[in-house]
Amino acid sequence: MIGWAEIAMIGGVSVLPLMSLASALLNVPIPERALVIGSAQGEPVFLLAREFPSARIRGLDPSLARVREATSRVGLDPEGRVAFKTGKPSALPYPDGFFDLVVLCEGRLAPGELDRVLRPGGHLILAPLPGGRPARRLRQRILEARLARRGFTGVPAGSEAVGNFYIARLDDRD
Repeated sequence: MIGWAEIAMIGGVSVLPLMSLASALLNVPIPERALVIGSAQGEPVFLLAREFPSARIRGLDPSLARVREATSRVGLDPEGRVAFKTGKPSALPYPDGFFDLVVLCEGRLAPGELDRVLRPGGHLILAPLPGGRPARRLRQRILEARLARRGFTGVPAGSEAVGNFYIARLDDRD
């Protein structure tokens, strides 16, 4: 009999977080530039690159080994659409207002940095949200409150949405 652990892994990659991310992507506009924080070996970055073929996608991970592995998987990319860097969510190595979409897959939430690198009107996806169902609801309320203080507003997911994620939009600045 196949258990959840076997179902959740395909080719050494956990597909459940990718399913949540794929579902969340259906609810955001096509970005010009996107950042994936906690990009691991690159799977979430490659998912965004496939879903948004005209976007430039950047992956950030604190592990140099994972960044090197992800970079080795890029293949032929003459336009430089996909790239990886080492870094932490608390000190993003990108200019202010650079991204239309930021995806946090792993790492600690740093609302000030997310606010800084997102363009006004840009979207944030947290996928997957950690914890079991009751803990997830409580954690989501706490996250929403922290993000609201920085000008983020929750975006309701469409009826096709499945999985464990949260989407917010950074309010336009006056």
